[in-house]
Amino acid sequence: MARERRPRADDRPGLGGLCGRAAVSSDLQVVTFGCRLNAYESEVIRARAAEDGLDKAIIFNTCAVTGEAVRQARQAIRKARRERPDARLIVTGCAAQIDPAAFAGMAEVDLVLGNAEKAAPGAYADQPDAPRVRVNDIMSVRETAGHLIDGLKDRARAYVEVQNGCDHRCTFCVIPYGRGNSRSAPAGEVVEQIRRLAAQGYAEVVLTGVDVTSWGADLPGAPTLGQLVARILKLVPELSRLRLSSIDAAEIDPDLMRCLAEEPRLMPYLHLSLQAGDDMILKRMKRRHSRADALKLVEQVRAVRPDTAFGADLIAGFPTETEAMFENTLSLVDEAGLSFLHVFPFSPRPGTPAARMPQLTRAVIKPRAERLRQAGEAALARHLDRQAGRTLMGLVEREGVARAEDFTEIAFDGDAPAGQVIPLRVTGHDGRKATAERVAA
Repeated sequence: MARERRPRADDRPGLGGLCGRAAVSSDLQVVTFGCRLNAYESEVIRARAAEDGLDKAIIFNTCAVTGEAVRQARQAIRKARRERPDARLIVTGCAAQIDPAAFAGMAEVDLVLGNAEKAAPGAYADQPDAPRVRVNDIMSVRETAGHLIDGLKDRARAYVEVQNGCDHRCTFCVIPYGRGNSRSAPAGEVVEQIRRLAAQGYAEVVLTGVDVTSWGADLPGAPTLGQLVARILKLVPELSRLRLSSIDAAEIDPDLMRCLAEEPRLMPYLHLSLQAGDDMILKRMKRRHSRADALKLVEQVRAVRPDTAFGADLIAGFPTETEAMFENTLSLVDEAGLSFLHVFPFSPRPGTPAARMPQLTRAVIKPRAERLRQAGEAALARHLDRQAGRTLMGLVEREGVARAEDFTEIAFDGDAPAGQVIPLRVTGHDGRKATAERVAA
């Protein structure tokens, strides 16, 4: 499950289009909800819309991971119509793919596009006779995205979509119905893309997707993510740092473990899609790992790479969760030594098996989510305590803020350009970020 973010108009400087740097009118906006993969694809959408000559329009790239994400999208659409009555409003993304009728029923919306259509050539061209809703069966999509060209780039790092879709059917999740089945980008294309990004000066590249650890299962010979990582690091020696986005604890392969042990350019941070720490709840979620599996994985990784930090997605208040079951999830934070948490109060998604299970009340879910967040804050503080006195190599993200190899956020004084890797000695922390001073290289 990707972390939910508030909507943003992604027309910031430094985020060039992935299909070429077509001129983009200030009257064209793309508003992104949800995960980093959506942000990646918003850049594809922006460039495609510009190529198609779209103007005076707002495109909403929606998320369906929670009911709140859908509510925010609908609210933003209504607000946009009030503020821009002359603009063409187009809705796409996972929420539009899963429930196109809901958005087509909004008087404010001019066009609804599915996930398979949103980056297609001509999707945003003026087509007077075209249907108002263009959403096809996402499960019929078999090809990888054809837009793997330059990667999503901010000023500090670049993101490369190596995989899309998901073959698993967790009982709480609607994402497979918005993204389709798992599809992998061929290794050669990924390597060439990363080589181009490194040549442009990017020190760090992040491999991203819906279910990144399933990469390769649909390709000839069924290569593994670990084999892809090893190939990238071997064939792009000029790349300083390679990072993975959220991964499934059930799918870490021996080659990936070997890379963690032997490749210092593979960053020592793993964000695990755990969701719960109680075996009965994991079974009812239809997850493929147990609590013991998660703890064993963390132990194995730390054995080969002791400096690895871990983050995790955790859901509070899943249907049928008792207080004892919740306590098992709460205690997993300390037992696994997690440092970074993304906490989700359970949100029933229509059409999922979990939505038909006996639900907990919001009065139970909300305080459990808050207790998990508090545990996460305490875990982060302990992680930051351990950094005191260390010299960390920080990738500068913006003025005065860098990110360490283990994902620790660092505040520092002084000037350094975004994207530069600099040594920083940690002097303390404020509970959220380490504070540090520059060290002479």
